[in-house]
Amino acid sequence: MEALLKKEKQLIPHLAGKPEMLVCKDIRKVYPTPKGDYVVLDDLHLSIKKGEFVSIIGHSGCGKSTLLTMIAGLNEISGGNVIVDHEPIRGAGPDRAVVFQSPSLLPWLTALQNVMIGVNQVFPKATKAEKNDICKYYLNKVGLGNDFNKKATSLSQGMQQRVGIARAFALKPKILLLDEPFGMLDSLTRGELQDVLLEIWQKEKITAVAITHDVDESIFLADRVIMMTSGPYAKIGDELIIPFERPRNRKDVLEHPEYYDYRGYLMDFLNH
Repeated sequence: MEALLKKEKQLIPHLAGKPEMLVCKDIRKVYPTPKGDYVVLDDLHLSIKKGEFVSIIGHSGCGKSTLLTMIAGLNEISGGNVIVDHEPIRGAGPDRAVVFQSPSLLPWLTALQNVMIGVNQVFPKATKAEKNDICKYYLNKVGLGNDFNKKATSLSQGMQQRVGIARAFALKPKILLLDEPFGMLDSLTRGELQDVLLEIWQKEKITAVAITHDVDESIFLADRVIMMTSGPYAKIGDELIIPFERPRNRKDVLEHPEYYDYRGYLMDFLNH
């Protein structure tokens, strides 16, 4: 295993020479409580290259989702800086698109209209036809080409999450943030949507950060898996580079001779 991990310190080919897109410097998150301050994250450093896909794993309550919402600008930063494309963030913005566990669609709108909300904001000068084309393109990509005009309430949970993924990619963000996006789905739908997400990402090459509890999902999706220590005072505990070639397919990944070495390494971290 040691030799394996030493070998994997080599650069991943598609990231060679790429600049940093996301840098978290000295990140600290503190919540005041009646018994004093509770420090969720402390002295956390993370750097992600342009076009890199990073998975973050760790025990429940370690602050994974807290970190993601701070990067998204939805959660106040107690200390440190989140820097996107060399600029410190100032709150939320369309340069960081988020896919949550629940897609939170507006139920009275159609799939197309739900995607259009963000497209209208990000591309205000585009013609109506151009905006329609963007929405339909990504809805087609997630397998909803025949469901543009279906109300959100009539869509299954898996279909609603497909709309959420289409909505995020349609914003053309610099960073895609995924907070347990498949956590509420059955295993079959989960696998299908992992494949859908990876297929679109492999074409778009948007910098992506995914929070997950699923070790297999983290390996399948990512170039690098970040392991967080348990809180309080959580930080980055370790990282594992996943050098499998891209584009990836599930069969090749599962049959890779070193797949279970990577899986075992991550499980060992989580079990200690």
